[in-house]
Amino acid sequence: ERAADLDDLRARAIAHLLGAPMPGVPDPGHPYILIADDLSPADTAALNPDLVLALVTARGGPTSHTAILARALALPAVVGCAGILAVPDGTLLRVDGDQGLVDTGVTDTADTGSAPASAARRRPARDVEEYSGPGQTADGHLVPLLLNAGSARDAHTPAARHAEGVGLLRTELLFLGRHQAPTLEEQRDAYSQVLQAFPGRKVVVRTLDAGADKPLPFLGLGEEPNPALGIRGLRTALVRPDVLDLQLDALALAAAASDADVWCMAPMVATPGEAAAFRERARAHGLHVIGAMVEIPAAAIRARRLLDEVDFLSIGTNDLGQYTLAADRQCGQLAELLDPWQPALLDLIAACANAGREAGKPVGVCGEAAADPLLACVLTGLGVTSLSMSAAAIAPVGARLARHTLADCERFARAALDAPDARTARADVARLAADRDPDPPESESESEPGAGAGAEPAPRPGAPDTFAAV
Repeated sequence: ERAADLDDLRARAIAHLLGAPMPGVPDPGHPYILIADDLSPADTAALNPDLVLALVTARGGPTSHTAILARALALPAVVGCAGILAVPDGTLLRVDGDQGLVDTGVTDTADTGSAPASAARRRPARDVEEYSGPGQTADGHLVPLLLNAGSARDAHTPAARHAEGVGLLRTELLFLGRHQAPTLEEQRDAYSQVLQAFPGRKVVVRTLDAGADKPLPFLGLGEEPNPALGIRGLRTALVRPDVLDLQLDALALAAAASDADVWCMAPMVATPGEAAAFRERARAHGLHVIGAMVEIPAAAIRARRLLDEVDFLSIGTNDLGQYTLAADRQCGQLAELLDPWQPALLDLIAACANAGREAGKPVGVCGEAAADPLLACVLTGLGVTSLSMSAAAIAPVGARLARHTLADCERFARAALDAPDARTARADVARLAADRDPDPPESESESEPGAGAGAEPAPRPGAPDTFAAV
């Protein structure tokens, strides 16, 4: 991801020197579908959803930063779509982000032809538009839907109004791009701005998650043969304990001046001993509700022992998935393994939820898996007690949960766990959900073939090609 940023800067500098058009996202003056080899995080974050109706890239994976940012923008996206660059400019396309399908055989202009009509099909279903919370199943089982945030700005977007709190505050965004750690006052003020947006509600703050794809020069970590398996997350405190102590001090000051219910958790916890050491350290700084993130299979396998040491667990499905399947989350060629519907990943989530049930302690999910409305039902059926996601996903997830009972969700979970692979798990649960929901919302029932979650794409006569990706 950092290399992509440097490539972008290089291209812009050369264009400036040559007086050539600036590279980047095109602006044809009308809504369109954007096709690219890949996009830098900066380009993705700057996309205008009113003009870019959908995004298709040849590279990337389902948990890459480009995919995560697209989801935050509520932008239909298909990544890791090999061969898509051969599609000529001006081709009419149908993009189904739920199924990971791009249909180039669109010829009916009455169906898809005008840009306004294409834009209209991105409007949410009626039950999504009407969703106002709280998160719960059709029979009243509460599942708090929380916000994944990186700054106070994320807490003030219109889509964040349905959030019942913050399930993941990514504090590392305050540290990125700096050559020294932010001061105590800077950190206190940044955390306070988020806490003030959620008075009386839970805000889960993750301590600095640096290393691997988020290098911070001032930490002095040095070169590593495999950074993803090296000094990252909580392990950075082994090298720079002062950075963690300063952060805990700042968070405690912000919490003391706020009405928010502040929870604190450490990333990349591997053992119960690490969890216990972090708990003692955080409490010594005046923080009271202490948890651990489950991103390493060892932590999931020993979840019950972790819960002997901390007050809660939060599952980061992006990293847990890549470490469980030994698949780099940035590698589009391994997209099938990175699918959060992988039964092996769901087994580990179920183990954590069972451990939480035995201990009487909450176990949430804050990875991107929680943003998939149908998968959110599965996670609920597994026993997960809260779900945290980007703001744009809260209403769709809440609307989907409200259409199914807890018993339905438990049935979905059993089907997903029994499936041999991710693709089958998704398809089996989609069929069960369709059987339990014979009258889907109007926008789903009237959408184009293959648009509904879990639907099988209908063949289109004369379609020259359909690209399947993730």
